[in-house]
Amino acid sequence: MTSDTETMLAARWHPPSYDIRVEKVPVPQIEHPDDAVLKVTLAGLCGSDLHIYRGQQPITKIHVTGHEFIGEVVKLGSNYGTDPVQSTIGRPNLYTSLNVGDKVVAPFTVNCGECHVCRVGYTGRCPYGALFGSPRLDGGQAQYVRVPKAGGTLYNLSSTASWSHTLTATSDVETLLKNISDSSLLLLSDILPTGVFAATQILAHPKMQPMLTGRAWPSSLNPPGSAMDSGTGLLTPEDRILTIAIIGLGPVGVCASVALLDALSQRSLPYRIVAIDLNESRREKLKRVYEAIGVDGKSQNGKFVVQGLEEAKETVANWTGGIGCTGVLEVVGNNSALIAAYELVRPFGVITSVGVHAPKNVPFTGADLYNKNISFDFGRCPARAMFPMAFELLVKRQDVFGQVGTESGLIDRIVSIEQASEMYRAFDQGDVGKVLFDPWK
Repeated sequence: MTSDTETMLAARWHPPSYDIRVEKVPVPQIEHPDDAVLKVTLAGLCGSDLHIYRGQQPITKIHVTGHEFIGEVVKLGSNYGTDPVQSTIGRPNLYTSLNVGDKVVAPFTVNCGECHVCRVGYTGRCPYGALFGSPRLDGGQAQYVRVPKAGGTLYNLSSTASWSHTLTATSDVETLLKNISDSSLLLLSDILPTGVFAATQILAHPKMQPMLTGRAWPSSLNPPGSAMDSGTGLLTPEDRILTIAIIGLGPVGVCASVALLDALSQRSLPYRIVAIDLNESRREKLKRVYEAIGVDGKSQNGKFVVQGLEEAKETVANWTGGIGCTGVLEVVGNNSALIAAYELVRPFGVITSVGVHAPKNVPFTGADLYNKNISFDFGRCPARAMFPMAFELLVKRQDVFGQVGTESGLIDRIVSIEQASEMYRAFDQGDVGKVLFDPWK
């Protein structure tokens, strides 16, 4: 089959809920000069897909599902190449360098790469953006997918132009990609950048700086020796230990755990991490993942435990003398998880929530937040901006991300797209973990 074939197989959601059908639909075509059409080689089933699947969103339109995919460019609009219709001056580099045949990965949202929001790095909220696998834009759980604003959206795995300096200094394209499993590259679409984003946000928060710098707040916000630096304060080695809880150990929670451990290890920071989930199989999965991580990704200067919620509360109380966690990563996306985060975090603590929340009120009053001086970070990961950092971690941690179907691997299985309906049911019921679809299997 080529992209000129009239129909393709695709998984489509039908209203009102719990209805995924694999159907023949028209192959997408170029609709705008900035478009690209990809032949999808792998697509992922993500926890976020379940919100629409369960009918939790006010949606009635039948559409192709899936926001995680990698593939090969088969068609490009007229704004690409050496003779584009629109000038490429000031536009993302892919408008001049992207070619048919390139291997690419897409983030879960379209982003133009040209507006103020994209230029400052907040690509997940580009005003020209759209979510793949939504009523607005068909997704990638299909044999082909159309990518709008592809020059600003796609990440070219066939070129080092946008890779991190660490990778370009040590590897050539052919050797690097040969050593990375294709299944692990799919993780770049959403869950790995989101995990890295969660870890990066919490460690960069101003309220974490006393522990990171060894200087009391607010001196910790200023360079040492500056006029605003009042000295080192009275921080003891015990004061500087970061106590962090991770709530939710699905695939994103595992990625957040790996990213946080790696960041703390690289900085040689003392830490105590408790990873929490009510599901025993998920807890066991993370234990195996932790065991598989090499010594370069976890420090001997910290503690890492995996527990249920009530046991975790006791652990945090014992570790901190009842004060609570320095910070909490909430990776579930529901009010029960937010309540648990609030109960675990210390006064002047930080809660970073990257779970997708249903349209409900958060379970706090203004007084609740005031009384603990809590800072909240909510929202969508700017996945395209996070790609270089996430790709570097992906390369480094093939001991975890490169496995399929193993106790320590993040990906449970790769199946035919024709099994989409069955896999959605099993994933919804917690019977399977991370599932990838091969549209050509």
